[in-house]
Amino acid sequence: MTALDTERATAEAAATGAAVKRGYVKQMFSDIAPYYDRVNRIISFRLDQWWRAKAIRELNIAGDPNATYLDLCAGTLDIASQIGSRRDFHGSVVAADFAEPMLRAGLRKISRDVVRPVTADALDLPFTDGFAAGAIVVFGIRNVIDLNGALREVHRVLRSGARFVILEFGATQSPLVGWIYRLYFNNLCPLIGNAVARHHSAYHYLPKSVAYFPSETDLAQRMRDAGFDAVRWRSHTFGVVAIHVGEKR
Repeated sequence: MTALDTERATAEAAATGAAVKRGYVKQMFSDIAPYYDRVNRIISFRLDQWWRAKAIRELNIAGDPNATYLDLCAGTLDIASQIGSRRDFHGSVVAADFAEPMLRAGLRKISRDVVRPVTADALDLPFTDGFAAGAIVVFGIRNVIDLNGALREVHRVLRSGARFVILEFGATQSPLVGWIYRLYFNNLCPLIGNAVARHHSAYHYLPKSVAYFPSETDLAQRMRDAGFDAVRWRSHTFGVVAIHVGEKR
């Protein structure tokens, strides 16, 4: 086998692995869609709602309340519905997710006049360059099979001056907090998720996906590499989550 053949075989194996992961993640979220919100509230002690509100504030919607914003990996439309229900918001929200059952599970939360759900992959968004005045992704970017590609794609669809906000689980914690966090996250969360959603693998996948996700500093650098400026991040709840913000110039 030549070096070219080896390189081609490696690329094909990687593509196959990525396709398998994409299919697994898509099916998993489709399966747990009816239980997704309930499990989130339970395992986060309802802190997920507070974290989401803080992330939305970072989007600075008040700077252009008549514009179009992108909710990426929108899931059951929590973020889109919170943005759409703001009294000072008069624009629209495009809520994109590749698992259609997740979007369907959240339809009762939204006004179709304000929020437009779209079944779409974060790596191939069906939007023109610069269409959005801002984008936000909450607990979803770690599930994308190509993080760097997703960051570049978001950068493409944002207009100049727009913000991109990422809310994800964090890695920066004190030793004690980290020990308690891992004990709860790796052991109790799967038990709760399995009991409520009755899906054996979904809530075992959750801690694994967090463990393999880049650190806060690494994610910030990847955002810069994708073209974002003024990138900054802040931890919340003793480092359990972090909010990253970048701007397109």
